[in-house]
Amino acid sequence: MDFKLGELFCGPGGMGLGATESSILVNGIKFSITHCWANDYDESSCETYRSNISRVHPESVIHCDVKKLDINSLEKIDAFAYGFPCNDFSLVGEQKGLNGKFGGLYTYGIQVINKMNPKFIVAENVGGLSSSNEGKAFRMICNELEASGDHGYELTVHKYKAEEYGIAQKRHRIIMVGIRKDLKLKFHVPKPTTKDAHVSVKEALENPPILSTDFNHEFTKQSKTVIERLSHIKPGQNVWNADLPEHLKLNVKGAKLSQIYRRLNADQPSYTITGSGGGGTHGYHYKELRALTNRERARIQSFPDNFIFQGSKENVRKQIGMAVPPALAKIIFTAILNTFAGKPYDSIEPNL
Repeated sequence: MDFKLGELFCGPGGMGLGATESSILVNGIKFSITHCWANDYDESSCETYRSNISRVHPESVIHCDVKKLDINSLEKIDAFAYGFPCNDFSLVGEQKGLNGKFGGLYTYGIQVINKMNPKFIVAENVGGLSSSNEGKAFRMICNELEASGDHGYELTVHKYKAEEYGIAQKRHRIIMVGIRKDLKLKFHVPKPTTKDAHVSVKEALENPPILSTDFNHEFTKQSKTVIERLSHIKPGQNVWNADLPEHLKLNVKGAKLSQIYRRLNADQPSYTITGSGGGGTHGYHYKELRALTNRERARIQSFPDNFIFQGSKENVRKQIGMAVPPALAKIIFTAILNTFAGKPYDSIEPNL
């Protein structure tokens, strides 16, 4: 049984890669997910997706604003996934929720579901979604997803902690899995695999070592001031709690983000890899006095080394930071396939 997958806001393909790598074999029957079409407004993200996931049919990745996407022209799908833009629900920022520029974009996914009636849906967003607008936005989105399509969806909502699923990163995301109600199946949250034994960032970056010839491994040229500042910041510390000489301190009033010039702790998972931000937000190596390379960020996000990102260095950083870790996506999509195959798997109760 093969499910044809459509995606909105696909980014470079973290969700798509996890989905297409999640096939299982049960009683001689193969259950798999195949890319059908995907859409994103960022041209470099689309190029990355094409070159890694849809090389045979590059035209299936549509570069355009979702508001201009002709849904009626899209091929019928069995599965639908979208990580609708999270800027207005993030805990970092103004939390405008549904009233922000990006808050209402989830409705384009509802339109696809209403048109296509896929057998299952997967929606992803930041952990801050559940508290945005006093939780009103979260409840509204869940209600609309449950009621979408001709049959409605049995929705399972859970805040996943990536570090509990073998990802060397503390990345917490809400993922909603819905199975069409007429199919009478219920998705269960897969049990964490590394809850008590997190993968360290050192393990992720050094086993095996990244080669100097690997793609997307360009180093950032650090200024003398940044190098001197980093030399006073111990692994795990940031610019605010390190013992810095007066001339290296930052003169910042108001909120002080903990990630500013924060160096990784080699023995722990990384803090959340982000896609944007100015000086001091790039993520800093635990051993060397420098920012992480994009390949190191990709490793932390669980992208394989042969997954090559297209675009400028800063755009690639954005792609990686905005993506769903493909290893986490694979675990979730595999659990979905097990659900359809009737194959039991270890699970936990949803926390939302």
